[in-house]
Amino acid sequence: MTTGKVITKVPEGSKVEAASKAFKTTWGLKTPGRERGKLLNKLADLLEQNLDEFTALESLNTGKVYANTKHIDMGASVHVFRYYAGWADKIQGKTIEGQIIPWNFPMGMLSWKIAPVIATGNAIVLKPSEITPLTALRFADPVTEPGFPPGVINVAPSVGQAISQHPHIEKVAFTGSALTGRTVLRAAAATNLKDVTLELGGKSPTIIFDDANVEQAIKVRRGSRIFVQEGVYDQFLEHFTAAAKALGDSDGDPFAPSTLHGPQISLTQFDRVMAYIDSGKQEGANAQIGGVRHGDQGYFIKPTVFTNVTPEMKIVREEIFGPVGGVIKFKTEEGSFIVVVFWDLF
Repeated sequence: MTTGKVITKVPEGSKVEAASKAFKTTWGLKTPGRERGKLLNKLADLLEQNLDEFTALESLNTGKVYANTKHIDMGASVHVFRYYAGWADKIQGKTIEGQIIPWNFPMGMLSWKIAPVIATGNAIVLKPSEITPLTALRFADPVTEPGFPPGVINVAPSVGQAISQHPHIEKVAFTGSALTGRTVLRAAAATNLKDVTLELGGKSPTIIFDDANVEQAIKVRRGSRIFVQEGVYDQFLEHFTAAAKALGDSDGDPFAPSTLHGPQISLTQFDRVMAYIDSGKQEGANAQIGGVRHGDQGYFIKPTVFTNVTPEMKIVREEIFGPVGGVIKFKTEEGSFIVVVFWDLF
């Protein structure tokens, strides 16, 4: 990401049989909820004890800034395991689950998928993204230390198709693209009619009204489609552009204390984001700032703010997963919702 070089390679593997054996022999109804809760809390303790190591792996995994990763990604993951520990004696499951997670939030997604499965007494086979498997594989190392029976928690890259098709898996949860989601759904229907949960791509709008605290709104920079009422539009755009510039001026090594903005996850994603930027320019949007690569090594892109965007533009309709946002002016509160709904029809 920072250099464009491969970090490491990981083997493929399947763990469905191990999960099935554990569920039938040592887990499920054979482990009371209060015991599952204790195990989840012990697992959270282990994560906290090794927080710096997991944070470093996650930054290496994704290119995210180390300080943010420690506070947000890893800190939240520990809390998720503790939260579900409290549910363990209040609910009971009876299945083997397959979980397929994306590359953009590896450890967070892992905690959201694994914790509720284990709390309910189910067994799991989790497939991390092939390009961000490091923290998931490291997580798999200590899971027997708190006392989880072997086979209860399984991590295996490159088994997405097997999870979708395997007859011993009765529930699949997938987070990713709509295209792959359709494939998962078809495979589940064609085999044993698995229950399927899909969290697919979207383009959620951020709406900022005239009475909003603009300085506070600037801090919420996750949206890529931002509607701003005309009374604060100029003020917001000025501050938002300045914030984007500050991020762009602090591109660099995710482990450096001065870095605020890291690289894209891979060459494929770098090319994809640059293609969206080029599309926006070609379709008439104005790059208020950014819109170019940063440096000549690694997958860095300057944070980009577009104005003069229209509903049919790809940068408005499609999820980008990169440092690209479009700022759209509106007049009235009623009009903002009409515009959002109208644009979503394209």
